[in-house]
Amino acid sequence: MKNYVKENYRSYINPSVGRLLEFMGMDHVEVRGEGMYLYDSVGKEYIDCLGGYGTFAFGHRHPRIVNAVKRQLDELPLSGKVFLSRALSNAARHLAMITPQGLRYSFWCNSGTEAVEGALKTARLATRRERFVAMKGGFHGKTFGALSVSGRDLYRIPFAPMLDEIIHIPFGDIDALESVLDETVAGVIVEPIQGEGGVVVPPYGYLREIRALCDRCGALMIADEVQTGMGRTGRAFAVEREDVVPDILVLAKALGGGVMPCGAFIATEDVWRPYFDHPFLHTSTFGGNPLACVAADMAMTVLIEEGLAENAANMGEYLLKRLQGLMAEYPDLIRDVRGRGLLIGMELSSEGHAGLMMSELIKRGVIVAYTLNNPTIIRLEPPLIIQRKEVDMVIDRLGDALLQMKKYGI
Repeated sequence: MKNYVKENYRSYINPSVGRLLEFMGMDHVEVRGEGMYLYDSVGKEYIDCLGGYGTFAFGHRHPRIVNAVKRQLDELPLSGKVFLSRALSNAARHLAMITPQGLRYSFWCNSGTEAVEGALKTARLATRRERFVAMKGGFHGKTFGALSVSGRDLYRIPFAPMLDEIIHIPFGDIDALESVLDETVAGVIVEPIQGEGGVVVPPYGYLREIRALCDRCGALMIADEVQTGMGRTGRAFAVEREDVVPDILVLAKALGGGVMPCGAFIATEDVWRPYFDHPFLHTSTFGGNPLACVAADMAMTVLIEEGLAENAANMGEYLLKRLQGLMAEYPDLIRDVRGRGLLIGMELSSEGHAGLMMSELIKRGVIVAYTLNNPTIIRLEPPLIIQRKEVDMVIDRLGDALLQMKKYGI
């Protein structure tokens, strides 16, 4: 199977992708997932510490979510968009119930970048302003609007010119925000923790100060929780740690329960008001489809009933402590470990070391990846169902990989 799939990549997808994965030792064919584990076509088992870049917060094929989708598949897989949708109405109500109080109306789509696009459009519509403030190192997606507010030139420059009126400032620097924020700014888009930027955790109080500055000049605060939402950081939503209610909150990845692609953005009633008179200004043919909505609805139920945010907080603290032990043992290879909950970054001494670490861990049956906006950072973003046994297994294999890198003379 492997050669057949590799040939298809070379001939019909992108030959560079196949070559890169082969070079990294990651040219395996995935065939099955179960809980914390992935299996390839030769039966090798991998502990998934990447979790589909945050998609598999509930593990692979969580039975309650899979069964909900199967039941819906036998009834109505896609919506005709003519009648009311029970699945969409249930998911939207549930989302309003679990997000910070004041967020109410939501739009459902298929991905994070679509949700960001909708959030940006909605901010312009609600404020009648043009400018946005975004953060250097931020990552919001790769469609034009989302890419315009993303913070790495590597991905923006090939498609320039981007949208006008975007101001990029350093993440975590409230003085920089205050210096550019005025009555011409429609919105400030920010990740509570920068995921692709290298798992960068801002100072406590940063989100609260953004909220206050936005209130002062009438700009909207847009919290991109595509990476941090749905329990990832030890709270249902990362903004809850500072008791902040954004004007718009963006979700995707884990929202689909690891079973269906799903994105959404939810906003306050005041922000949503322009859509009351013109409800079809922003639409999506497949957004809010029944399969995705029942997956999201059950994912939200699982998140609360199974205490996964609490488990993320506990296991994240334990994993971080074990990683700090490895850093003390290999200070020339590991510069830093940081994060919150089960969104953790391990900063290595160079990009080459990060790539080699990925390869060595794949050999040892652990899946990780470096972050797109900072390739020196290995992210550990396992499903929120992880227990101490798996954490200890990962640390043991990380230790073996680091020892091997030392043997290479690194």
